[in-house]
Order: sequence, then C-alpha cells, then structure tokens
Amino acid sequence: GMLLFMLAIIFVLGFFIEWIEISYIVVPMFLPLMLADGVNVVWAASLIAVVLQTSFLTPPFGWALFYLRGVAPPEVSTLDIYKGVVPFIALQLIALALVFCFPGIATWLPTAIGW
Repeated sequence: GMLLFMLAIIFVLGFFIEWIEISYIVVPMFLPLMLADGVNVVWAASLIAVVLQTSFLTPPFGWALFYLRGVAPPEVSTLDIYKGVVPFIALQLIALALVFCFPGIATWLPTAIGW
C-alpha cells in the first residue's frame, strides 16, 4: 500500500525534477514509514531506481527525451522520439512488475555477499 503510493509519487515527480532532488527529499520522508512496515530497503531502492528511470523516459517531460532531442538530427521529430521510447517504457514497466512481485531479484546478491 504505502510503498505503491510512494512509487507513484516518485514517478510523477520524476517528470519534473531530477533524481538527486527526489533521493534527498522524497525518499527520506518515506524511509521511516517503510522501515516501520518492514520493507526491505534494498528492494525499495531497486524499485525506486526503476521507477525513476521509467519516469525519465515518459512524455511529456521525460528528461532522457530532452537529452535525445538535443542530439537527434533535425529530421527526427519529437513525436518520433516519443513513439520510439514506448517499447522501452513497456520493458521498464515489466521490470518494475517483476521486481515488485519477486523481491528476490533485487535482494539475492546483497544477501549472498552477507549485506
């Protein structure tokens, strides 16, 4: 419940502000609630990273789209760029769903090294 709410807020904020501001402001606000709910912080951090990357690819304000617009040749339209990222957004959403449903994807390696 609360984790999904936080991820949704981070997704929307990722449209407008960069990851560093979200990491320093939003995540610490939710950290005590996550710890109280017993959420694995490695799992939560992995979800946050995937959500941020997804929001950076999502129109209308996707940061990665603006970077791409800056280096694309003039004959490539902004609409072409928006259409071109759709498969990558779908892949990100699949990855997000997998990590959310199977936390072991994110936690097995830290557990294996004793962290």
